[in-house]
Amino acid sequence: MKTNSLQQLGTLGQSVWLDYIRRDLIAGGELKRLIEEDGLRGMTSNPAIFEKAIDESHDYDEEIRAQTLAGKDAQAIYETLSQCDVQSAADVFRPLYDRTDGADGYVSLEVNPHLAHDTAGTIEEARRLWRALNRPNVFIKVPATPEGLPAIQQLISEGININVTLIFGLPRYRQVAEAFIAGLETRAAQGKPVNRIASVASFFVSRIDALVDPLLEKIIAEGGEQADLAKKAHGQIAIASAKTAYQIYKEIFGGDRFKKLSAQGARAQRLLWASTGTKNPEYSDVKYIEALIGPDTVNTAPMETLDAYRDHGEPQARLEQDAGEAARLLKRLPTLGIDIDRITQQLEDEGVEKFNQPFDKLMETLEQRTSRHSTREV
Repeated sequence: MKTNSLQQLGTLGQSVWLDYIRRDLIAGGELKRLIEEDGLRGMTSNPAIFEKAIDESHDYDEEIRAQTLAGKDAQAIYETLSQCDVQSAADVFRPLYDRTDGADGYVSLEVNPHLAHDTAGTIEEARRLWRALNRPNVFIKVPATPEGLPAIQQLISEGININVTLIFGLPRYRQVAEAFIAGLETRAAQGKPVNRIASVASFFVSRIDALVDPLLEKIIAEGGEQADLAKKAHGQIAIASAKTAYQIYKEIFGGDRFKKLSAQGARAQRLLWASTGTKNPEYSDVKYIEALIGPDTVNTAPMETLDAYRDHGEPQARLEQDAGEAARLLKRLPTLGIDIDRITQQLEDEGVEKFNQPFDKLMETLEQRTSRHSTREV
């Protein structure tokens, strides 16, 4: 059988994960098929994905009704539904997890997004979710906010697998890698094993271009000496940021500090390219996969992006191509009046809110349904 483009990414060292979860995908066998035929190696979820899955299908109706009649509130029902889906998906991925000795086969579940600025609350909830899921091949997603960083360090030290989410900026990425390594060092100093702990750093890509491109377009429209640089930067800042992050990854995890942990069996925290669905219809629908193919990385994409890549992707290791030029492009942004660190902080703030909103909407939907079921029973 001819290897398709998605499968070929694996031969180039990149793991393909699906940024989507829904009960019928798991129960109907589609997830198993994607693993067997496309080389799918993991799955990610977030509050927006669960909101869409629960609100736009009837797959959960009977369980919502049963949970309502059992006296559960909306939050408890959401946790039951989401944990059940993640456990079921993790079980489908378990043979892959075992076969790769824990390198792949993971499914992610996020802490309540309203805890993004609550260190103690994040730690408490992550511990609770980790115990409830009771699977070695799951990640607890924790946002890379300033308050999230100490939580990440603490949770890693406790041996909990963490998917660090909502990373947009390079300074923040360095802090995330530092928190991961510090957590491992704490654990090692306690005489505990570090060889079975997994973590990924989810670097969000397309949203960077979505915010920067309009600024560049305004400069281009004004003409003048800055227009040429703006044209060169247009549609390239997200990829330049990701390529530079990968160079930082190599520097940190190839350094002496991590080598001491690696000697004890520790695995590097892989970079995961998130938000890889193309936002601008003028760009290729596989733009943020093609440019970021490289070893020891993960790309998580929505189903439509995976379908597109299977159809017309052209796999080739491009992640380190023109890495020096990418770094130079980022350094020249201030001459255009663009402060990339301020922009990535804005994206982080907006990202937290973009998870809060669908979470709150889902709570409202579940409350309406529980109210309906309770009324009917009366």
